[in-house]
Amino acid sequence: MRIVVLSDTHQSHLTNDFVRMTESLLGNCDMIVHAGDFTSAEIYYYLKDVVPGGIVAVHGNMDPPELTKLLPHKKVFEVEGIKIGVMHGWGAPYDLEEKLGREFASDVVDCIVYGHSHNPVNHKRGSVLFFNPGSPTDRHYAKENTVGYLTIQHATISGQISRI
Repeated sequence: MRIVVLSDTHQSHLTNDFVRMTESLLGNCDMIVHAGDFTSAEIYYYLKDVVPGGIVAVHGNMDPPELTKLLPHKKVFEVEGIKIGVMHGWGAPYDLEEKLGREFASDVVDCIVYGHSHNPVNHKRGSVLFFNPGSPTDRHYAKENTVGYLTIQHATISGQISRI
C-alpha cells in the first residue's frame, strides 16, 4: 500500500499547475491523506476522486466553513493493520509533536500525520511515526516544497519525503 500525503496546499481554486503537479505525484498511489489547509473546497473535491482509494482528510485552521463542516478535526483510520491518526495541528511549531502525541495517546496509533508547520518531518518517537509532508505549494514559510509518501508493507509503516 502506497499513500501520498499532502498538507497545507493553500490553493484558492483549482489551477492547471496544481492538477499537473498532483498528477505527477500520484503515480502508483493507492490513496491520499491530506492533513488540512486546502483553503478551497474545490481542491478537496478534486483530490477525493483522483486515486482509486479516495482521500482521508481533516480540516485545517485556514479552511473555509464548507470544509470545517464536512471534514473532521481529527481522524483515526486503519489500513492493512496499521492505525494512522491525522490532525492538522495548531499553535507554535516548537511543541507541536508533544501536543499531537497527547491528542492521540488513547488511540494507540502507529503513525501521526500532521501539517500546519509547512516543514517536513519523518521520524519515530518511541514506536510512533510522526509524519508531516510539508507543503507542496508554499513559497513563503516552507524551506522547500515537499510531499510525503507512506508505505505499508508486512505490517510496518515507513515514510518518505520528496522535494517537488
